[in-house]
Amino acid sequence: MTLDRASIVEIDKKTVWHPYTPMQQYIERARPLVIERAQGARLFDADGRSYIDGNASWWTALLGHGHPRIIEALGRQSRRLCHTALAGIVHEQAARLADELVQVAPGPLCRVFFSDDGSTAVEVAMKMALQYQRQSGQAGRTRFVALEGAFHGETLGVTALGGVELFRRPFAGVLLDCVHVPSAADGYERAFGALEQLLTESGRDIAAVVLEPLVQGAAGMRIYDARYLVMARELTRRSGVLLVLDEVFTGYGRTGPMWASEHVDVHPDILCTAKGFTAGTLPMAATLVTEQVFEAFLGDASRAFYYGHTFCGNPLGAAVAREVLAIYRDEHVLERARGKARRIAEAFAGMAEIPGVVSTRSLGMIGALELQHGDGYLAQSGWRVYEQALERGAYLRPLGNVVYVTPSLNIDDDELDALLSIVDSSVRAAVSEGS
Repeated sequence: MTLDRASIVEIDKKTVWHPYTPMQQYIERARPLVIERAQGARLFDADGRSYIDGNASWWTALLGHGHPRIIEALGRQSRRLCHTALAGIVHEQAARLADELVQVAPGPLCRVFFSDDGSTAVEVAMKMALQYQRQSGQAGRTRFVALEGAFHGETLGVTALGGVELFRRPFAGVLLDCVHVPSAADGYERAFGALEQLLTESGRDIAAVVLEPLVQGAAGMRIYDARYLVMARELTRRSGVLLVLDEVFTGYGRTGPMWASEHVDVHPDILCTAKGFTAGTLPMAATLVTEQVFEAFLGDASRAFYYGHTFCGNPLGAAVAREVLAIYRDEHVLERARGKARRIAEAFAGMAEIPGVVSTRSLGMIGALELQHGDGYLAQSGWRVYEQALERGAYLRPLGNVVYVTPSLNIDDDELDALLSIVDSSVRAAVSEGS
């Protein structure tokens, strides 16, 4: 029996603890969307309305919802093998996925460690970096470097890398040592100088520099100069520090090429991927490393990487991830997204003229604008736009005063135009309402 909307919400408010949600206000006042199904770029709710999914369901549904080839791959694999452990066991889907992933990876990345989600993929990278340095005779390298405003996930180790103070504050005092340097989004020269000085003076203490390449997503879709990646690669190589690129959000064509680092042909020591990895179908992630990093874990049993998860490299997720890569090839997803990216860039450039819009920016299939009145994650101005957009048939989830779109890469042009029109009219209405 299917429950009606009211019953679902009643059960939800009694039992579910929602992420990133002030729960008292939610329980007392929220009238949440109740999504029953999704198809293509649209979400369908229990009230019979549909909404264009403006952020691809937290940046994951890069091929839209319900892609028939993905559904078929999932069903086909489920009839054969749903799950087996990967510790000391091999199955075809994980082996072939690792091989296919290496083929599209940037540079000399050639070993693949599977995990569950983006946070875990970066946590894997952090543990690898620490153990690599220790087993390479550099046990004193225990610190990390990340950008101000960085976001790399929510597991406890990864929380240390985060530069959003609201997310770090509850765990102060129990986090790994991480130095936050200025973001190049605040000025290339200052950022370059700060990282250079840090690695020159304290490089022997640092295990790895961890970066979101070109776009700091949760910080407000902050886009920075690609030269910073080139400089960071050179400085880390010179200092014996590993470079970790968190491509959880930026990978799989979100910024244009398959990987954001390909804008400037920078090759990291470690790369993390998730979100678009299974196109939002199943929790699945991977951490890729160079042979140099991998070889530091060879030798007697004490040097092994003793880490893993129950569903590490699970057959269902691996089969889906392989099908995603095949769809990218067969349907020319990256090539076809270029025209859509131009549409986004033009639309957001035009929105810069709206009174109350402080700035706009875009890169690939990302468009963002910043509103006046408030700054940071808790600012409310973006939520007024969210409400206006819902009324007009689009789901947006602002980052405080930053309103953005990150739609599926294969969204139909007509629906993309409709989404961009809704953003424009919603911003105008919200600004007018708040003035």
